[in-house]
Amino acid sequence: MSFLDNLENSLKSLESQDERGSSDRQQRDAERRAAIAASPWAEKLKNGPYTQELLKQATRIGFQMRAKVYIAWIGTTLKLEARERKLELRPTPQGVTALFIEPGKETRQQPVDLAGNPEELVRQWLA
Repeated sequence: MSFLDNLENSLKSLESQDERGSSDRQQRDAERRAAIAASPWAEKLKNGPYTQELLKQATRIGFQMRAKVYIAWIGTTLKLEARERKLELRPTPQGVTALFIEPGKETRQQPVDLAGNPEELVRQWLA
């Protein structure tokens, strides 16, 4: 009798693993599709003139405020941090989004115009 119980338990565990595996696979596929859709924006953000000017303006304004601006690329996201404020530029399928983060919480987000003036974005972040 224990052999049959063991066999039944094994079959049930295999079925539950298969159900979990399909939902994980669907989630990975959705994330992959979103990353592919955002890839043109990520390329523009990483290699475009907007980012170079943004970094220049951030260090200039940070120097005027006597604050060190820390810059990091994590994947396709550009993260800037000065004092306790953070700015994240994230590519999405619709464009690039700026997230303003105060200590511990996201305060707001807005779309970024890569053809616009990055100094305005830096001033909004550090104001």
